[in-house]
Amino acid sequence: MSTTPATSRPSATVSSWRLYGLAAGLVLVWLVLVGRLVQLQWWSQDQFVRRAVRQRNFQETIAARPGDVLDREGRILATSIPTESFFVDPGEIDDPWEFAWRLTEAIPLDAPRLAGRIEGAAAEGKRFLWVKRRLSDAEAVAVRALRLPVAAYGLQTEYLRRYPQGTVAAHVLGQRDIDGIGRGGVEERFAGELGGRGGVRHLVRDARGYVIDVRGESPARPGDTLQLSLDTILQIEIEQRLDGLMAEVVPESACAVVLDPRSGEVLAMASRPAFDPNDPASAPANAWRNLAIQAMYEPGSTFKPLVVAYAIDREAIQSDESFDCMRGAYRMGPRVLHDHHRYGMLSVDDILVKSSNIGMAKIGERLANEGLYDCAVRFGFGRPTGIELPGELGGMLHPLAKWTRYSTGSIPMGQEVSATPLQMLAAHAALANRGMFQTPHLVLDVLPEGRPRGTPMPCSTIASRVIGEASARWVVETPLVGVVERGTGKKAQIDGVTVFGKTGTSQKVEANGAYSHSRHVASFICGAPAEDPRVLVLVTVDEPTKGPSDFGGIAAAPAARDILERALRRYGGAERVAESEASKPQ
Repeated sequence: MSTTPATSRPSATVSSWRLYGLAAGLVLVWLVLVGRLVQLQWWSQDQFVRRAVRQRNFQETIAARPGDVLDREGRILATSIPTESFFVDPGEIDDPWEFAWRLTEAIPLDAPRLAGRIEGAAAEGKRFLWVKRRLSDAEAVAVRALRLPVAAYGLQTEYLRRYPQGTVAAHVLGQRDIDGIGRGGVEERFAGELGGRGGVRHLVRDARGYVIDVRGESPARPGDTLQLSLDTILQIEIEQRLDGLMAEVVPESACAVVLDPRSGEVLAMASRPAFDPNDPASAPANAWRNLAIQAMYEPGSTFKPLVVAYAIDREAIQSDESFDCMRGAYRMGPRVLHDHHRYGMLSVDDILVKSSNIGMAKIGERLANEGLYDCAVRFGFGRPTGIELPGELGGMLHPLAKWTRYSTGSIPMGQEVSATPLQMLAAHAALANRGMFQTPHLVLDVLPEGRPRGTPMPCSTIASRVIGEASARWVVETPLVGVVERGTGKKAQIDGVTVFGKTGTSQKVEANGAYSHSRHVASFICGAPAEDPRVLVLVTVDEPTKGPSDFGGIAAAPAARDILERALRRYGGAERVAESEASKPQ
């Protein structure tokens, strides 16, 4: 009879417990799996369905092509070209460092920095991250050649704004930033019309990220085309002349505007210093201001013709009247006014031709402060002109209640009031337009997609009568012609053309509120032909530092004359200019 060793019973017991433990473990694992399955099936089903739908269905944004900007003849000033921009889905990139280093084979970039950006975006749950906007054609081809994971990146069509003329009309046009947002000029003012409306494409992709179906599309609507009153040829010519002026007199800045006084259309507008909207990052800090609408200065003597015309129209003075200019010194209360010369009796005509401050002060006394204030308001001072540009300043015209006895003498000679160059030009345009004030404007038409070009809408600006035709006509054809023929504006003469104009030299105000004796703004406004004005020109020069003089008749008039002659060749009086040129000895 065999017997079992004593040690076999404990061994069997241990084995049994091991089996029980293993079975229990398997049961526990099975229960966990079943529980997880139940959780996924019942409690997390909606979450995973939504995730699957997101991974399978997605929307692609369709960029709208911004509208072009054209000049009055249809020449392109701003346009857009399609480019591709590279983005990634951080959640689909397993190894950001490897991805970034591979990408450097196609695009020059900082791989460690990009890897860090991808990791940070993934940690925040972001599914979209721009890597580089507006790739070159070569970069786009190189990216595709890398054969990166399709679900990890994408190329989205965007539009690159280009300005074919470079710096030409930069302050009028403005520019667009990296996101296509207009900054300055008509790009900002007409952002809605130019921008269009983006579209959406609904796509389906497979597990690898490839598009397998298009479920629908809302097409983008291109932006409208904007047609301006600018003449590119004339604009280029006045900018070249401004560049020459900057070299000749070395001022802080300079500005020129050309206007059709009959319609209010701005034919050219330029400021110096300037910038290239194709490369805004290279622009100096002082180059961004459109001086025509954002530089305020006291107009000085260019204000005088407005007061004279108003005074004649209100019968406060007669055009054939004379005033005693007191041999160059005239006391108004505690203040003594002076002229540059010791004038005696001067006619109203000669008061403007010789730019007598004392003569103007006496006319101011006839009008009194109430009349002077009404004159300034009627000619548009103290408020923006309303031109279609952002950031226009309205100048400064104090409320009548703040005027003093000094104002009676100061306002008629263009002090105690400030204006932008465009405000001054618009006011003089009312004289040239026989007393009718036209709101200056830049936009001829907004052309929706599909609308044929060359069918401009009627001008929506409103003309208003400021003074009577006879008063305006006399001031233009008599004293303002005299300024050019025998006064301070002789350097604006053009052979064969009757030019009218007015010089201005205004003192800048120092920090202590006193007028400077060394810092001036020189200006000159001129137009032609006097008997039927077609073109009006303004040139302002801020603090000229070189040349024989910083007076308006010396520092600004020659440039204004050159610009006027070029404008007349294109918009009126050209036959006279041509005849005078032909008659010159060879």
